[in-house]
Amino acid sequence: MSSSTGGRGNERGGSNRGNAGSGGNGGGQRGGGSGGGASPDGGGASGMKRRDAAGRERNRSTTRSFTASAPGQRTRAADPARLVAFEVLRAVSGEDAYANLVLPSRIRAHRLDKRDAGFATELSYGALRAQGTYDAILARCVDRPLKDLDPAILDALRLGVHQLVAMRVPAHAALDQTVGLARAVIGAGPSALINAVLRKVSALDLAGWVALLTEGQSDAVKVAAIEHAHPEWIVRALRQSLVGHGRDVSEITALLEADNAAPVVNLVALPGLGSLDEALEAGFTPGPLVADSALSTGGDPGRLASIRDGSVRVQDVGSQLVARALAAAEVSSARNDGGERWLDLCAGPGGKAALLAALAAESGATLLANEPAPHRAKLVSQALAAVPREAWTVRTGDGREVGTESPETFDRVLVDAPCTGLGALRRRPESRWRRKLSDVSELGPLQRELLESAIAAVKPGGVVAYVTCSPHPAETTAVVEDLLRKHKGLTLLDAGEALDSVALGSVVQAGGLKSGHDKMAQLWPHLHQTDAMFLALILKEG
Repeated sequence: MSSSTGGRGNERGGSNRGNAGSGGNGGGQRGGGSGGGASPDGGGASGMKRRDAAGRERNRSTTRSFTASAPGQRTRAADPARLVAFEVLRAVSGEDAYANLVLPSRIRAHRLDKRDAGFATELSYGALRAQGTYDAILARCVDRPLKDLDPAILDALRLGVHQLVAMRVPAHAALDQTVGLARAVIGAGPSALINAVLRKVSALDLAGWVALLTEGQSDAVKVAAIEHAHPEWIVRALRQSLVGHGRDVSEITALLEADNAAPVVNLVALPGLGSLDEALEAGFTPGPLVADSALSTGGDPGRLASIRDGSVRVQDVGSQLVARALAAAEVSSARNDGGERWLDLCAGPGGKAALLAALAAESGATLLANEPAPHRAKLVSQALAAVPREAWTVRTGDGREVGTESPETFDRVLVDAPCTGLGALRRRPESRWRRKLSDVSELGPLQRELLESAIAAVKPGGVVAYVTCSPHPAETTAVVEDLLRKHKGLTLLDAGEALDSVALGSVVQAGGLKSGHDKMAQLWPHLHQTDAMFLALILKEG
């Protein structure tokens, strides 16, 4: 390995959040050394006075530590893995990009091997997930408000903090490489500031910083927000979600920890079209929860030919389960028009639509995939490209109008409603800092209008699946219960039984699918190792 990696030989263990500061921390170097802000004489009486070409005196120590090296001796190159992480953070904070979309392309652009790709993934995702806690730490170490820092400097600091307090990276390597990155991509001046700030950060490990930041705080929500790096409103919302779905609020710690766990890549082979053989040969393991699925904790699935041709897709197993549950539900709607007609009312970007279309093709049905945004409708078409063309159609338009335009037309309807995404925080590390409490109430009317359209569009005897990637009661049980109060002739099917019918094991027994209503189902990251998908199956009586 080239010298630009600066001591990364023992830092590949990934996250160490549970025991921050232990293991590979440079053997006491954390907080030691004088670095870029060293005193002129190096801290020793043996410094020798010398004069430069202009006759000015300058002091030099006869002994120099690695981290106190002169500017010409410090790392100037940007380590490729850290550069990828920095580019991801810049795209997220500067362009409102999504890390899970940016990261794979940057890994490929910099030609990272599997080891470096894993390091870049942990560094970028970890720094984004814990941004709120890291900013609280930095606020104690910077002599100005963080909002006054150049955004690129702040992103570099966040990467440095994550290496120092939450990864098995030696302190000297974290400091040297972060400063080297800054010198290479930001400038020499900012690199001195970054060096000085990170030295202050290195004085404590993560547990020490959490203790300092929460000292004297009796509010359990505020403490959890710092300790587990979630906004306070999300901690409260998840506590309410647990209680609203019949679970004990004491599970909040396990749920928050699951949100912060490194995400597992889930694959699905489209039924009748794809094969997992290539993925299994590449190190993926068969998924234990649903057929035709596979799991991996590292690597770039985009390198698989089956991913590139669309016959195998990256998709959380929770999404796979709810799509399969809808496809397997019993319907009694008329089938005198040449086979069932299915509808995905909110199809973009096309993950569930692709699985539904493949299942529809196997059963002789057809799928209409609706998406209001033209650019996302294009993504849906691309996602469906591997499925026989006669099995699907893409409509670009407002899903709220489908029920009026095509009343009682479809046998099965999926309403994968726009929501806060509180159930997928582990896969979208930046989303917890972008979302606001007001989003919950603002999305409510849209969710209800889309569900009303779906009920109008489904045939008597047909089934509507209401799905959200959020466990919040305001986005889940409350929406369905409002619908049931408003309409006669609607019946809930048992969503837990439906999930069990398409799972390899018992989803109900695995996590006890308690909900605010006996027949609704809620998956949980800390219980099922899936996103927190909610499912209600609504039968329109014939």
